[in-house]
Amino acid sequence: MVEPRTVVDEISRAGLAELHTHLGGSVDPAVMWTIAHDQGIALPVKDYWDFVELVTVDPRGVEGLPELDGIYKWTELIQSSPLAVERSVHGALGGAYRTQNITTLELRFNPMKRNRGGEQDLDHIIMAATRGLDRAKLEYPSVRAGLILMMDRTFTHEQNGIIVEKAIRYSERGIVGVDIAGPRPDGGRYSYRELAPLVEEARGAGLGVTIHVGEEGGRHGIEEIGEVVEHLRPERIGHGILAAQDEGTMRLLRDAGTVLEICPSSNLLTGALAGEDELRDTVRAFADHGVAFTIATDGPEMMQTHLRDELALLLRIGALERGECEAVNARGHSAAFVRPRV
Repeated sequence: MVEPRTVVDEISRAGLAELHTHLGGSVDPAVMWTIAHDQGIALPVKDYWDFVELVTVDPRGVEGLPELDGIYKWTELIQSSPLAVERSVHGALGGAYRTQNITTLELRFNPMKRNRGGEQDLDHIIMAATRGLDRAKLEYPSVRAGLILMMDRTFTHEQNGIIVEKAIRYSERGIVGVDIAGPRPDGGRYSYRELAPLVEEARGAGLGVTIHVGEEGGRHGIEEIGEVVEHLRPERIGHGILAAQDEGTMRLLRDAGTVLEICPSSNLLTGALAGEDELRDTVRAFADHGVAFTIATDGPEMMQTHLRDELALLLRIGALERGECEAVNARGHSAAFVRPRV
């Protein structure tokens, strides 16, 4: 039997695809440490190794998504300037290619969480991200890369509308899609259907649509997946793992051709999946029911994993076979919002 890592190494030679990774979780802590000091940010720790613990997830996991959001608050603060965003985008793209041979990569971030509540100009933040993208593509010409701007579930409709407007404005500079994530207001359900006008505006301008949903919330989370597919019609869904518990929802995803962005280690670390057995059963349910999916890290540096690790994990636990792993990676390339090279 061939070792999983050997199989992944062979698959990666032709180039891997990663479509779901957050800028706040994708930059080497050493780079983040330097960026923080360059900007004079007052950190709660003075030692580098304590800083690494501050901006990464403990291997034993976190107490759900709220604790994870607490880690993101630090990385977002550190990245809250044009200089920091440019260096972060450039570093994340270059690092992904150098260490994993990722040749299709989409980074997502919320620009309003990086302008210090309006202190920094939003356009400058976004333009800095596109400069980092341009620099990386110049240095690594074999990489197809794009940026996804994120709305937030705690934002007003007007705030989310501004993010969509900016995504459209900079679509010729490398912004390829829109997304929404963030904590739920008061921990309750979120009305995704209210986003329909904004999503249609983005889609009409040629942007891709991916929506964070179905990572948590039990039965309500499953129902939200159906709401999103019906009212927002996204090409992709971030996570969506709860759909594996309901055959009707899996049929809905399959018939709509929606591609799930599954992040195995992230879901294990946040407790969204109880363990490797549930991870295996979830991935197998999607594969056996014809639900399209890709594999990603959610943020390799924050989760202390990489795309090759994720694929090797799924091979090791029997969630995927080699041919399926190859097909999943090919789907990542084809489902990307970033335009093919011409």
